[in-house]
Amino acid sequence: MNSSQAPHARTVRRENAAVIGSGFGGLAAAIRLQARGHQTTLFERCQQAGGRAGVIRDQGFTFDTGPTVITAPFMIDDLYTCAGEQRPESLRIVPVDPFYRVHLHDGSVFNYRGDEASLLAEIEKFSPADVEGYKRMHPRMEEFCQRAFVELGTYPFTRATDMLRVAPELAMLRADRSVASFVGSYIRDPRLRRVFTFNSLLIGGHPFRVSSIYAMIHALERRWGMHYVMGGTNELVRHLVDLFVRLGGTLRLGCGVKKIIAPNRAVRGLDLEDGSHWEGSLVVSNADTANTYRLLMADAPRRVWTDRRLERMAYTPGLFLICFGTDRKYPELAHHTILLAERYRELLDDIFDRGVLPDPLSLYLHAPSRNDPSLAPEGGEAFYVLAPVPNLSRGLVDWDSCKERLADSVLAQLEGVAPGLRSHIVNRHIWTPLEYERVLGSYHGSGFQFEPTLLQSAWFRPHNISEEAEGLYLVGAGTHPGAGVPGVLCSAELLEKVLAQRDRTS
Repeated sequence: MNSSQAPHARTVRRENAAVIGSGFGGLAAAIRLQARGHQTTLFERCQQAGGRAGVIRDQGFTFDTGPTVITAPFMIDDLYTCAGEQRPESLRIVPVDPFYRVHLHDGSVFNYRGDEASLLAEIEKFSPADVEGYKRMHPRMEEFCQRAFVELGTYPFTRATDMLRVAPELAMLRADRSVASFVGSYIRDPRLRRVFTFNSLLIGGHPFRVSSIYAMIHALERRWGMHYVMGGTNELVRHLVDLFVRLGGTLRLGCGVKKIIAPNRAVRGLDLEDGSHWEGSLVVSNADTANTYRLLMADAPRRVWTDRRLERMAYTPGLFLICFGTDRKYPELAHHTILLAERYRELLDDIFDRGVLPDPLSLYLHAPSRNDPSLAPEGGEAFYVLAPVPNLSRGLVDWDSCKERLADSVLAQLEGVAPGLRSHIVNRHIWTPLEYERVLGSYHGSGFQFEPTLLQSAWFRPHNISEEAEGLYLVGAGTHPGAGVPGVLCSAELLEKVLAQRDRTS
């Protein structure tokens, strides 16, 4: 199907549209714009599409460098539906079980599964008294998921009155409490409290201060399952790029944006890093939100998102990533393994507040060969290990000098679940917050942009409709509803809604 046949093509005014950045938010926005009949150009500064969802290929190994989990695959199907297609059979998204295998500091192991019977059995192994607590807690998590994700995830919080309208309900839901406080009111065992709070870290949230609303992540995982894209997450990127191009869109790789041109507070085009120009009146930024304003609109007289305000906001931690291949398999490993260090809150305070490297780190190990042996040569495995670490805002960690030593320490730590691992590693690639800043343009090298505290969520977050220039819109982790693949896909759906509303009233 081409853009002239797209379902929305006859209902909108056609414009020349640009999307900055080809992460999942940008790809989804570009597909939706093109399907609505806009002639859309997608600009990506890197030589490959995907943004954080990049890929490294080395010696027959394929490594994802970003998201490894798909928790709401119906949102992928929605992109094909809006383009008048169905998800192709070649794009295989398969369930993962267990969701995670969590190794705790005392040697205990929790198999985090989606079906209630298995989950309750795991809880009972740790603390029989907490089974009833979980049964009371999960419906509340479902309530958070339904209200915050399903109903408000694509509701545009562009006016203060939008926030005032939902404030009473948020008060009833006790959104002022932290995830840790919420879980702690139902679960007594300290190990289980860690099991049911760590997943807020997957969007950059400190469990002891992120709003209890984000306890919805557990309910979201249970409602729609944990999934993996066969071939790696970048295979999903490839399919979405193909869909966008098939609709008639234009992808320009290795073509960064230098400046958003917005005289008299209205978008008129882009200056590109190669010296050329793009003309149009509709620009969607999937680039880092802080740097969209700080760098791409550096010369604009901004009234709301000034450099001073952006500097004062709280940013999520950085990420330390090692992709490595081995010459043997480790079938005893789960697809997803979480290793939680003995220090929990103190470790997170080191990272979020003090800007120092804890020792040891808590780790997430991705072993996709459990479902997909195609990512490694015969007899080997491709791995990805990720740890939250301080971002660059305090400047207390010399990443260039310590990254190899830290990588050695992390790999030694992994030998607790994969004995002899280091002697079987054949290659490795290391990313620190410096790479997130230099390669991906992330302010402070943060992993997920703004920390999702209550006062940096919904209306308090940079808005999807920019106040700084007519015709400028934001998608991705730095705007509403927030980070994570479901969140950034929601932001693109929200973009389509606000453009439809604009067209109806213009």
